[in-house]
Amino acid sequence: MDKRALYDQFHRVESRISSMGADVKEIQEKMDDLIEENANLQIENQHLRDRIDFLTKEKEDAQKQEPEMSKSRLNLQKLYEDGFHVCNVYYGSRRVNDEPCVFCIDVIYGERDRKN
Repeated sequence: MDKRALYDQFHRVESRISSMGADVKEIQEKMDDLIEENANLQIENQHLRDRIDFLTKEKEDAQKQEPEMSKSRLNLQKLYEDGFHVCNVYYGSRRVNDEPCVFCIDVIYGERDRKN
């Protein structure tokens, strides 16, 4: 092989290596960007999962709590605690010795889940 052919071949190999080096550098930059984006998405996913868990737990806790009484039932409860009957059987009469009345308790606390 003559010197000129050897030099040309060496120059072609050098050119290919240089081109491959640029390709490798470009691929490495893209890969770095993808790795960073992947890390950010994993962090965001974890925050969203934590938020979903928090909201789910909050909803379950709210469902476990007893529903609030309406104003009218609260008024009946206050009258009952003041010693008066609020049931339709003895309505308005005083409770003797503040004894509990099953009818009054049913009027105040009964059927609270049904909304009409």
